[in-house]
Amino acid sequence: MTDTTGGRAAAGYRPGVSPADVGLMLTHTPAAVWEALRGQRIFVTGGTGFVGCWLLEALLAGHERFQLGLELTVLTRAPERFRAKAPHLAGHPALRLMAGDATDLAGVDGRFDTILHLATDVVSPGADPLRVYRDIVGGAEQTLALAARAGSARYLLTSSGAVYGRQPGDCPLVPEQHTGAPATTDLQSAYGQAKRSAEFLLACHAGEHGTQARIARCFTLVGPYMALDAQFAIGNFIRDSLAGGPVRVGGDGTPLRSYLYAADMAVWLLTILINGDAQPYNVGSSQAISVAELARHVSRTLRGAEDVVIARAAASGPAPARYVPSTARAASLGLREYTDLSAAIRATAAWHTQPPAR
Repeated sequence: MTDTTGGRAAAGYRPGVSPADVGLMLTHTPAAVWEALRGQRIFVTGGTGFVGCWLLEALLAGHERFQLGLELTVLTRAPERFRAKAPHLAGHPALRLMAGDATDLAGVDGRFDTILHLATDVVSPGADPLRVYRDIVGGAEQTLALAARAGSARYLLTSSGAVYGRQPGDCPLVPEQHTGAPATTDLQSAYGQAKRSAEFLLACHAGEHGTQARIARCFTLVGPYMALDAQFAIGNFIRDSLAGGPVRVGGDGTPLRSYLYAADMAVWLLTILINGDAQPYNVGSSQAISVAELARHVSRTLRGAEDVVIARAAASGPAPARYVPSTARAASLGLREYTDLSAAIRATAAWHTQPPAR
C-alpha cells in the first residue's frame, strides 16, 4: 500500500455540492450521530465512487461545522484520478489517500475506529461473473480482516437490493425480512450473490469480534456525482434532456423503480451507522414510478414538455418487474425522504451544467 497524502486544502475550502445539500446533511443527521463520530479514525473503501463521494462530503461538512477532529483514510486504485475529479475532497487536511485495492489490504496497519466499506458500483453488462463475485467477496474478507487487526468497533457495509433477486409481483415494497434470493444458476446474478456472501461474512465477523455491524441495502439513487453516460436510466434521461431531447427509453418502459436523493442517502447511512442495529436496512425510496413515467417526468421537469421516445410497446403478460423497497425499518430510526423526485432531478442536472466552485 502507498500513502499518497496530499498537501493541505486550499484556502477557502468549499464542498463540492450545493449549500442546500450541505445544509440538509448537517441538519437532518441527528446531533447525537455527529457527536458519536467525534475524533473517529475512519478507513473508507469505495470512497471515490458515487456513494463514497457523498459520504465524504457529509463527513467533511460535519468535521468543519462541528470541529469533529476526524481522520479519514480513503483507499483508491487511482489517487491522481480522484484528485482530478474531487480536489476539494482529496486535498482536505482531515483526509489522506492510500493507493491500493480492497482485495489486498495485507499491508495496511494502524488503528481505525470505524470501517466504511462503500463499494457499491453496479457491474457493467458483460463483466466476468466469477471475477465480479471474487472481487466483492474478497473485498469483504480483506476489510473484515483489517477491522479485526485495527480494533474497529464499527463496520458499515453498503450492500444492495440485488440480494433479494427478482421482486415478486405481489410484493409492492420488498422488506428486509424477504427471503427471496437470486437464482444460483443465473450468471447475471453475480453482484447480488456476492453481496449476500459479504453480508454473511460480516455477520460471522461480528459474532466473533463483537463489532457493531451495520448493513445498508442500497436501491436506486440519484444526485450529483452520478455519471450520466452509465447504465443508470435516470442519468441517461437527464443527459438526453440536457442535450435537447428527446428522452429515449430502450425497452417498453414498464419496469418500476424508485429514487432516493443522494444527500438524503448520506443522512440515512450515517444514522444507520451510529443508531442502527445489526439487521439490514433498505436504503431507497418507497415511491414507485415506471421507467416510462420517469422519462416523461424528467422531460417535463427539465424541458417543460414530454419529449419521449419509447423503443417498443408494452406486451401483455407477467406483471412489470419491480425494484422498490420497504423503508419501514429506516423510518423507525426517524429517517424519511427529504427531497422529492423533481427537486432531485433538477439538482442533478444543475450540478452537471454548473458544478459548484471547489
